Amino acid sequence: MTTAPRPGGASRRTAIPATPPTLTVRVRTATLGPPLRLGLDAVALRSGIHPDLVRRFVALGLVDAARDATGRLWFDPSAPVALARIQRLRAALPLNYASLGLVVDLLDRISELEDALRRSNAGSRSDESWI
Repeated sequence: MTTAPRPGGASRRTAIPATPPTLTVRVRTATLGPPLRLGLDAVALRSGIHPDLVRRFVALGLVDAARDATGRLWFDPSAPVALARIQRLRAALPLNYASLGLVVDLLDRISELEDALRRSNAGSRSDESWI
């Protein structure tokens, strides 16, 4: 509080309002869903495969990846699952990686045909839905 002089020489106390404290607000954004793409290191870490082997799978066409302007590889979030599938097939079948591409394509096609068959038989009451 300070004193301000009055016209008659007497002083009067006036209150100077205190300045409110400054408040700093930081707004952080967070993604609520899975990432839209994964880098090479993230895919290699999640799948437990060396990054060079992941690059080899991309070159063989076993896993889809996109390259950005700098040449870095970017993968779909489902890439570690696809890589694990390839590793399981490699361990179970005595085939090289190039041949596994054909096996993966055939298995995907069989899965699509089975799904289509299930959808077409969904309305039928037959016990022989496998035909």
